[in-house]
Amino acid sequence: MNVGFRSLREQGPGPAWNAVFQAGWPGWRQWFLERGGAQAPSLTDATRAVRRFMPEMEGLWSGLVAAVPSDEDVARFLSFWTPPRYLVHCSQAVLVDAEGPILVRNYDLAPELNEGTLLRSRWRSRDVIGMVDGLSGLADGMNDAGLVVSLTFGGRAVAGRGFGAPMIVRYLLEVCSDTHQAVEALRSVPCHMAYNVTVLDRQGRWETVYLSPDRPAIVSGKAFTTNHQLGVEWPRHGRLSRTVERAVALEQILANPALDGDGLAGAFLTPPLLTTSYALGFGTVYTACYRPAAGAVTLLWPGQAARRWTFQDYGQIEFQVSYPD
Repeated sequence: MNVGFRSLREQGPGPAWNAVFQAGWPGWRQWFLERGGAQAPSLTDATRAVRRFMPEMEGLWSGLVAAVPSDEDVARFLSFWTPPRYLVHCSQAVLVDAEGPILVRNYDLAPELNEGTLLRSRWRSRDVIGMVDGLSGLADGMNDAGLVVSLTFGGRAVAGRGFGAPMIVRYLLEVCSDTHQAVEALRSVPCHMAYNVTVLDRQGRWETVYLSPDRPAIVSGKAFTTNHQLGVEWPRHGRLSRTVERAVALEQILANPALDGDGLAGAFLTPPLLTTSYALGFGTVYTACYRPAAGAVTLLWPGQAARRWTFQDYGQIEFQVSYPD
């Protein structure tokens, strides 16, 4: 199976945003409406939520809606306020070596469902580079202040009122400069499902925060996370995703005092962190390595060419990635 990837860049919402929207909205619209989007919170409710919890994002949200052919469904979807349930898997870890801090993560999903776009934007006052998730949201990314943010599913079946995690990642990268600011923001913004968010700044300060709609944010103190929080609370999902096996592997890998960023990245390219359960919908789509001190992100795949971008050297390219059938 071959899947296309691309890197795009722009200042305010314009051609790149339109390209992302036109490619992704038909599929997302079908998902949104089939999963109960018609009964999702109204546009009025979504507006109130953005104003209450993310007031800095209201202008950007309005600008994104205005920049594409839109209707009320588009506006409600792009607010990410209490969307239908969804999940991805993923593993991630942070480390500080001789080159500085690094966050490495695997994004696990069915490859054909991934949006396959690395977007560099300056939609507000910050340059942000990240992997598109949910059109305007991000699965992982980095800003020009040197803050890196990445998400994994938290392994709980509970759902409630809150924002989708890709919107929360986008929000942190648009408004925060360091790990302390990001953690404080995560304490105050509700998440509609259980997600784990790892943040890292260029000074090497990191944290992983467990978000859930039914309890306050938990600052874990862990340098890694897979797909559970305080323990496995959804046994079937835990077995299918092998979250405990991956967490144990990461703990052992990080315990090596000689470990460096290359070694950590290499571990993410091999089992059990690398997953090939593509038929079940959670094979590894890409491995991302963020170096905030260098302002660099590298995407990796086993046996295929690595791709690297920085804030100083960001090329717009298209390429294919091959996955086992």
